[in-house]
Amino acid sequence: MPILDARQLPEVEKRPGWFGRIFSSKTMTFADWRFVAGAEIHEHSHPQEEVWQVLEGELTVTIDGATEIAGPGMVAIVPANARHSVVARSDGRALVADHPSRPDF
Repeated sequence: MPILDARQLPEVEKRPGWFGRIFSSKTMTFADWRFVAGAEIHEHSHPQEEVWQVLEGELTVTIDGATEIAGPGMVAIVPANARHSVVARSDGRALVADHPSRPDF
């Protein structure tokens, strides 16, 4: 069984204030995000379903116009093709999984 130490992957800043270690399995893409307060991910959509698990801090998550605050232990499920955006309310960390994989990410 393949084992990957994600801590050894380079951390990339995909958007201002969003620092991630990104990796993929055969069918899924994962991002371990560290975010800073005020960092934003603009409204967008993609064909993959996306699941956000907040590990630390708080995020404001908007999915198809509905806005909720997500904190530690909470999960936001973004359906495929749904318009969504995210704003960091504090510093924190989240694990994001996309299915199917996003090879272009």
